[in-house]
Amino acid sequence: MPGAIYAEALVKTFGDVRALDGVDLDVPEGTVLGLLGPNGAGKTTTVRVLTTLLRPDSGRAVVAGIDVLKHPNQVRHSIGLSGQFAAVDEYLTGRENLRMVGQLYQMSGRAARARADELLERFNLAEAADRTAKTYSGGMRRRLDLAAALVVRPPVMFMDEPTTGLDPRNRQALWDVIEELVAGGTTLLLTTQYLEEADRLAHDICVVDHGRVIARGTSDQLKARTGGERVEVVVHAREHITTAREVLTGLGRGETTVEEHTRKLTVPVQGGAKLLAEVIRELDLRGIEIDDIGLRRPTLDDVFISLTGHAAQLTGEGADGAGPPQAGGRGDALMEKEAAQ
Repeated sequence: MPGAIYAEALVKTFGDVRALDGVDLDVPEGTVLGLLGPNGAGKTTTVRVLTTLLRPDSGRAVVAGIDVLKHPNQVRHSIGLSGQFAAVDEYLTGRENLRMVGQLYQMSGRAARARADELLERFNLAEAADRTAKTYSGGMRRRLDLAAALVVRPPVMFMDEPTTGLDPRNRQALWDVIEELVAGGTTLLLTTQYLEEADRLAHDICVVDHGRVIARGTSDQLKARTGGERVEVVVHAREHITTAREVLTGLGRGETTVEEHTRKLTVPVQGGAKLLAEVIRELDLRGIEIDDIGLRRPTLDDVFISLTGHAAQLTGEGADGAGPPQAGGRGDALMEKEAAQ
């Protein structure tokens, strides 16, 4: 039995770019799927297909038990969507924006007003509720957009990098809202590049790259794929990075990664505390002064690096495989044309 969100062999191309190359997803009801991947991997294109904004070239998608291609209007009544960029009416107040969304979903005037007031409080916007949205900061607009996606309490939610641009306090508040929604039975597909966000919220994670799902599983299962513990070393002097890398590569069990700007080196190891002592001894013999050293378990960032070849980037993804969303861009124009059909 397919889950609340189901996709089978989705393919989408933009000219010569294959944005989706056979994506399969199955998200059980009342759970959160975290969709991770580097910029251009296909995350946003997947969300646009599942939310009826794009038609795939081939494949099948079912959301809330409704075929996305056959009955797109029915799907739209069953989902909430918060995209990468805030979509609010700048000339309406925050309160008017939320009431308008409720009325578009045919809520009664009283119910729309009550829900708007509730969400304004929940997203710390009550004091600015009667200001026009064009006077809001970027973070406030983001919160208003997220509130608008929750007006009708949809059974299935899609959030495309929802906390980008939020400060830590408001990010934490949104995480609390998401956990409450899921506890109440909402199904959520969440794309994110904040790996701690996926670690906390997602029941399962799919890693996508070049339009394909390259790994899936729980956070712990994915971490287990990258091996055991890691030794992290911060050297005092930048000129010692090369020698320290030789030491760690010789004692470790994989590639040593280097962050030049922080002078931090990381290598997978076996042997725990005993191996850590050996690393310290060898660095001391080489005359390498260190500012910090430690042993830790793999993180989702390690998973990301091992699967995609580089760390997650905290920047907007734009049009995924079709390139950044610049005015007049070829991929952007193609998507706008399809979405309008």
